[in-house]
Amino acid sequence: MVPSAACDDVSMSSRTKRPVRYGYKASAEQFPPRQLIDYGISAERHGFDIVAVSDHFQPWRHHGGHAPNALIYLAALGERTERVTLATSVLTPTLRYQPSVIAHTFATLACLNPERVILGIGTGEAMNENPSIGIEWPKFKERSERLAESVALIKQLWTDERVSFDGTYYHTLNATIYDRPERPVPIYVAAGGPKAAAVAGAIGDGFIVTSGKGEDLYHTLLDGLAQGAQSVGRDPADIAKFIEIKVSYDHDVDFAKDACRPWAALALTAEEKGGTEDPIEMERLAEGAVDRAHTRFIVSDDPQEVAEKIAFYVDLGFEDLVFHFPGDDQERALTQFATDVLPVLRSRWS
Repeated sequence: MVPSAACDDVSMSSRTKRPVRYGYKASAEQFPPRQLIDYGISAERHGFDIVAVSDHFQPWRHHGGHAPNALIYLAALGERTERVTLATSVLTPTLRYQPSVIAHTFATLACLNPERVILGIGTGEAMNENPSIGIEWPKFKERSERLAESVALIKQLWTDERVSFDGTYYHTLNATIYDRPERPVPIYVAAGGPKAAAVAGAIGDGFIVTSGKGEDLYHTLLDGLAQGAQSVGRDPADIAKFIEIKVSYDHDVDFAKDACRPWAALALTAEEKGGTEDPIEMERLAEGAVDRAHTRFIVSDDPQEVAEKIAFYVDLGFEDLVFHFPGDDQERALTQFATDVLPVLRSRWS
């Protein structure tokens, strides 16, 4: 038996200039699965173009935290929506997930949701990988090598038949994925530093970063992306640029600021986190950063101010803007942002 030529007609013309798209971050660390599905449906109803879900085995906090499976979430959301792009931001296809399994899963997801799927990946976090499979956290060099090798294997499984892959970390023997889309799923690679950005430039169809880390870093990341792309003869302009923008917008600015408190862990420095992998310990550390939780977010009651701060990222070249709303009342955040801020953004970048 050979793979079907295509499970659906998913052809799409290539774009030399990508339009700006607006997305919703489904925070799997914060909400249970059914509630998270409802928010994804609501995001489409409010006019968002993308729903991107985080993939956590363990959340940032033990008490009140959640961690629904991202793969099941996207499959369920695809059946309840019609047009939003379904993305992971991000998943690690190297340790607790084996790359052949991810290739199989996302091929099926793309068959069910033609031209609506993005596989967003990264080198991972200890808090998700170590406890789930009982390993010692690898150094960045190994994690980066694993990521590059996993992408090579996934892409080969999406295009070839009877794949026998003999890598340093992964091996297959006459492996075939029988149901796959005609057009392979785009793979976006996340980076928080220049070395990871160079990897994204070399192997990724897209590039993922998060907001609120200081202007110099973004220039450094984009330089790394360009260097990685050019090292393999690619044009950096051909790589899609995706950013999670942390926004707490509300008609009541004090409410907006207070809504950031559940995400105090994001305000911790790398030194403060210290490679913490236990949600109970991370929760304890985050309690000491509650008063500065808002510093990672655009906090405002003014749609024009929010648009001005978002414009910085668009000017850098990011076209997929995925908004992370921190508060527990996501419906309130979706409604106010879609009513007040999205029209301002669309008037600038239609």
